[in-house]
Amino acid sequence: MASILDFLDTEKGKEFVQKSSEEVNESPDKVKSALGMALPMIMGAIKKNVDSPEGAEDLNRELKKEKHDGSVLDKLGVGGLSGLMGEGSGILSHVLGGSQSKIASAVGSAIGMDASKVSKLLQMAAPVIMGILGKQKRKDNIDSGGGISDLVGSVLGTNSSHDQSMLETFMNSDKGGKIADDIAGKIFGNKDKSKGLGSFFKG
Repeated sequence: MASILDFLDTEKGKEFVQKSSEEVNESPDKVKSALGMALPMIMGAIKKNVDSPEGAEDLNRELKKEKHDGSVLDKLGVGGLSGLMGEGSGILSHVLGGSQSKIASAVGSAIGMDASKVSKLLQMAAPVIMGILGKQKRKDNIDSGGGISDLVGSVLGTNSSHDQSMLETFMNSDKGGKIADDIAGKIFGNKDKSKGLGSFFKG
């Protein structure tokens, strides 16, 4: 299974970036940069949740729902993405708790985008992530919490410890603007050590 960042370079991923850029009125390149930072952190938070058997079973039950069968990936161009925000907000509240605004502010500071726009991107991305996981779950015929944990790990990518360290930088830091510097350093300063993020930001 390709990592979550590889999705951004697929046909569906490019469509998602384009439609998202229209929703927040920012360039596709800047939106892709924001998503390149945010997607691994959402996945990292999901991975932390499924590290427990109870969390894995909770996600497994959620992914069984028809709305997470991957069909969202076929509807990206239908009526824009604003309709995803309500559901995405609920997903993020469950996964990120009170850290959603902190992550949005830090990503926005790191790339020069208003935090409210990053927040919208996060809300639109969350149902897409669930769709990717749900589609892969069906493809691999996964029907247990243990298998779900492995699935999330594979979608997160081979650099899961790096991505989770970025997540913890956001979730555990109370130093405001310094978070943006920390995350930028982790991404842009460790290209060779982070296969997924390094290849994404290379050049």
